Amino acid sequence: MEIVIVNQVEDERLNIFEKDYLTIMKKAKEILNLKEEFIISVIFVDDMQIREINKNYRSIDRVTDVISFAINDGEDSVDFNFEENKELGDIFISVPTCLRQASEYGHSIKREACFLFTHGLLHCLGYDHLNEEDEKIMFSLQDEILLDIVTR
Repeated sequence: MEIVIVNQVEDERLNIFEKDYLTIMKKAKEILNLKEEFIISVIFVDDMQIREINKNYRSIDRVTDVISFAINDGEDSVDFNFEENKELGDIFISVPTCLRQASEYGHSIKREACFLFTHGLLHCLGYDHLNEEDEKIMFSLQDEILLDIVTR
């Protein structure tokens, strides 16, 4: 398992969670019964950057907390046989939004940063929450993965 972190903001508070992200990746691999190792990139951005990404790629002109771009995005079926490419995709996390939401939700920055990473990771693994059934599956997996890693 490998994680590549790119910090495009001056605030480095989320950089300290790399070990937690690796733990999340290993637990997701175990829970989802993935056989291969994989690489994911996490890019920390500010609200203006993530708003621009959201506007350009999703046609939604507003700030969001996390956006993911899966390597296999748009394919009918997701093949995680990583023989040619072990890269899953990119997870963009807005640092200011992460910090703000941690305060608003009354939990730690670590909890929020790990939740956003897990959410983005599951998107890169082909999960989504576009309908109620898919949302239940994805959110249940988020809870299961984060259990024993961070408290609410």
